[in-house]
Amino acid sequence: MRKVFAGILVLFIAGGALFAGGKQQSSGGGGKPTLSPPGLTGDALAFSKFTKPVDVHIGHAVNPLDTTLPRGDTVGSNQFTRYYLDKYNINIIVDWTAAAGEDYNQRVSLSIASDSLPDALWVPNYSYVLKAAKAGQLYDITDIYEQYASKQVKGMLDTFQGKAIEMASYEGRMIALPGASVMADGITIMCIQKNWLDQYNLPVPRTLDDIENAARVFKRNAPAGTATVPIVGPDKNGRPYRNFIDAGNFAYSFDPVFNAYDVYPGYFLDNGNGTVSYGSLNPNMKLALERLARWYKDGLIDPEVGSRDSSGEVVNANQAGIYFAPWWGVGYGNGDSFKNNPKANWQAYPVYADNGKWNASQKAPSGNALMISRRVSPDTAAAVVITYNAEGPMESVIDMSVSMDWIPLRTVLAPADEIEVTHNALHKILNKEARPADYNDPSSPYKLLWKDVQIVTPIVPGYQPNRHLNIWDFDQNVNFGDFQRMFSQLVGARPVSENKIDKVVYSVNYTLTDVLEQRWPNLLKMEQETIMKIITGQLPVSAFDKFVSDWMAQGGQGVLDSVAKEFLKK
Repeated sequence: MRKVFAGILVLFIAGGALFAGGKQQSSGGGGKPTLSPPGLTGDALAFSKFTKPVDVHIGHAVNPLDTTLPRGDTVGSNQFTRYYLDKYNINIIVDWTAAAGEDYNQRVSLSIASDSLPDALWVPNYSYVLKAAKAGQLYDITDIYEQYASKQVKGMLDTFQGKAIEMASYEGRMIALPGASVMADGITIMCIQKNWLDQYNLPVPRTLDDIENAARVFKRNAPAGTATVPIVGPDKNGRPYRNFIDAGNFAYSFDPVFNAYDVYPGYFLDNGNGTVSYGSLNPNMKLALERLARWYKDGLIDPEVGSRDSSGEVVNANQAGIYFAPWWGVGYGNGDSFKNNPKANWQAYPVYADNGKWNASQKAPSGNALMISRRVSPDTAAAVVITYNAEGPMESVIDMSVSMDWIPLRTVLAPADEIEVTHNALHKILNKEARPADYNDPSSPYKLLWKDVQIVTPIVPGYQPNRHLNIWDFDQNVNFGDFQRMFSQLVGARPVSENKIDKVVYSVNYTLTDVLEQRWPNLLKMEQETIMKIITGQLPVSAFDKFVSDWMAQGGQGVLDSVAKEFLKK
């Protein structure tokens, strides 16, 4: 999304212009499905098979480089579409496809602008949902969701304490099926080669001063030779910090550095008096930038920051000492580093402010979503909800060597606290406080837990309970994918599972206002260019003051007012 957002906004603006002169149509909804067997309730209804085939027309994003579909299968006819037809009598009809990313996003935008949504459509963020809802194009699924959503799905969304459902609602009615991923995905932690710390008798860093000290030791001693990079930052496709519209799952940012200064750049923040502020304009931002610019000047930050093809290549080559990422950053995020050096003891820790507090900006409770057209029948709306229920259970009976990207209407859905729950369950088993059988509940919201507790075998014999795990505790000869997942769950997830975050900050909004649609591309471009130039010394830190004044001069106050008007609860 970060690469193509400006183009998408142009299409959104065009779509808004099309609707400005016409009368909006009310959302569809109401009525009851008629094709399901009568008398069913609960999960019997949530996983029921229609008595006659129900057609569901969709659009689908495809990866042109994905070759996992077996010969003879197509995007509209494959094991996933056949599963829905055979088990539920739901006939998926693919009206159109587009390449994942820019092409797909533009096609979705045009479908909204021309009021031609297919029956159901996956969208990557809620800006699309809000635009379609304002135009009256979406089905009111409030009642059908309540009737047809499975116990597992409702349990997952309940872990978000109503926030995911709230994001999927408009004017008090549910108008989308929310995708939701673990909230730990939004918390950025420090990943560090502890074997390097041990080599130089350094303690685990806690504060920015500690990180700076460790980085200077790494720089001076060069444990990876001339290729040593003490601190890795974003590559050419990354950003120095998340923002409200792209607040989810990415690595190699400097978010913990800004958060340690109690700064939350890229976020709109509630001032508590009916107004909002923009975190990137916070005066403390200048202090964080001054530190990062010093780190870069002193060679502590990757000299190719912002221009390197892939930060991950440096990490996987074990040339990096420190980087920042979510919980999966060690394990999933650096799998090749263990192949290249089986003794690379990557560990994960929080980054604390000088006052000993852990501050963290947080992603949206829900990111992607499924939209249902107002034109569909109640049967079709119910069918979409059934596919929403069935995606998780389907994974246990389908050949998953075929990419899940071929699943029609695939929506990432997981409990908010899945990572913490899994981490703690795995440790209970390791400490012989529980057995895997204790977690065998097919309807559990924690749908992956039953599998996870059965593959904790990467831990070698002799593990002593209640201590931090190190790389030598893992048997890397097991299935490599299992090793990566276990390392992420047991080591990468430790900071968010075993430590209290003192201050969690959400953006007021994770979608666009009409004003933002017009002004955000230029404001974002100016911000990203200015901030990276300050970090890399191409501009002095004093350029931050001009950025603040330019941001306001280019319509910033109107942006703040529009966000407050649309998203602050009255």
